[in-house]
Amino acid sequence: MKLLKPFYIQPRFFYIGIGIVVLFSLSYFVPILFNIAQVSILVLMVLFFLDVLIVFLGKQKIEAQRILPDKFSNGDNNAVSITITNNYPFKIYLEVIDEIPEQFQVRDFKLKKVISPRKIKTIKYILKPTKRGEYHFGHLNIYAASILNLVTKRFTFDRGAMVPTYPSFKQLRKFELLNINKNAMEQGIKKIRRLGHTMEFEQIKDYVLGDDLRTINWKATAKRNQLMVNQFQDERSQPVYSIIDKGRVMQMPFNGLTLLDYAINATLVISNMVLKKQDKAGIIAFSKKIENRIVAKRRASQMQLILDALYNINTDFFESDFGRLYADIKRNIQHRSLILLYTNFETLDGLNRQLAYLKGISKNHLLVVVFFKNTELSRLINEKAETVQEVYDKVIAEKLAFEKRLIVNELKKYGIHTILTTPEALTIDTINKYLEIKARGLL
Repeated sequence: MKLLKPFYIQPRFFYIGIGIVVLFSLSYFVPILFNIAQVSILVLMVLFFLDVLIVFLGKQKIEAQRILPDKFSNGDNNAVSITITNNYPFKIYLEVIDEIPEQFQVRDFKLKKVISPRKIKTIKYILKPTKRGEYHFGHLNIYAASILNLVTKRFTFDRGAMVPTYPSFKQLRKFELLNINKNAMEQGIKKIRRLGHTMEFEQIKDYVLGDDLRTINWKATAKRNQLMVNQFQDERSQPVYSIIDKGRVMQMPFNGLTLLDYAINATLVISNMVLKKQDKAGIIAFSKKIENRIVAKRRASQMQLILDALYNINTDFFESDFGRLYADIKRNIQHRSLILLYTNFETLDGLNRQLAYLKGISKNHLLVVVFFKNTELSRLINEKAETVQEVYDKVIAEKLAFEKRLIVNELKKYGIHTILTTPEALTIDTINKYLEIKARGLL
């Protein structure tokens, strides 16, 4: 049985066999074809057994290894490599069937390659995961055939492997490499001039030799009749919290990823930038209850803690409890902080149900509500309507899009900052907003 398991007869053998059967059938009308059919079946059997000997003679004629990254980056292209060594003394024809994880729902994965004798070839293919979690690979199956291609031998390697899929660390690296230069401007990241002093005011003191003359306080000098200067202290690190709504409003998919995963990817990037700017980064995720909390700090292990917390965010997309979020923030975040709240509002009524809690949060913190444009609505609005139904759909789409702008105006009325963006531009728009807040000294 062990010998038969890797043994497979190729379709070519059956096609030739069918041809021989046709010759035998036609020989009833043309007798000379009977002899040709007999010779053909003899030649076929000889070539068949010869091919069996060629392909199955010897051990370890094919060696292969699947090379996987330590982890996949969610929403990005990830390369998987297969290295194959041909130990046969002749050219070999291969079919590579890799049992890729079930999350990709690919049932017809097949690669065909030809490898010269005693050569090594590396094959690469791309996988793009759209969900965080564990991705389990099955067997790596390689079917080898000679030039006759009547039989194949199956070789099996790498019997199972697991790769975790983390939030988009490739996007994180891309933004780490970007500087505020021409290339970054093309990406949408803006360099904003810092307004005011770069340090915080501490006190007014007497002038001593060596003090910066630009810090002289002329009003205090006139009152005291002696030189007085403003003393500043270095700006302290400011806490920045990314709060992710993992309720049902974040279940909407765009290009394979849910709004929740877009928010998670953006949170990873913005947290890294916050730490690079010497601020404190923290995260909170919530739906029916508060979970996945990382307190805003600036320490060497903070990014790893944030990455692990984002990876472990799980949700059943329940209705989000903003009241519980407000109470938790009031109880646990004592210092004034920048709060980036990733959520989604489709209607003004949906906002009004949560507005009281958002106003309560914004009293003690600088709140930025991040929510999403519906790109499908934009497509409907831009398309030309030709039927009554299409006109109706377009009017409804324009009404819903207008309601998004009303939500922005309603939040601005209460001093709440907003980012209304598409899922694809979420990271860049959030970075720009953070840089603007830092430059204007709003926090």
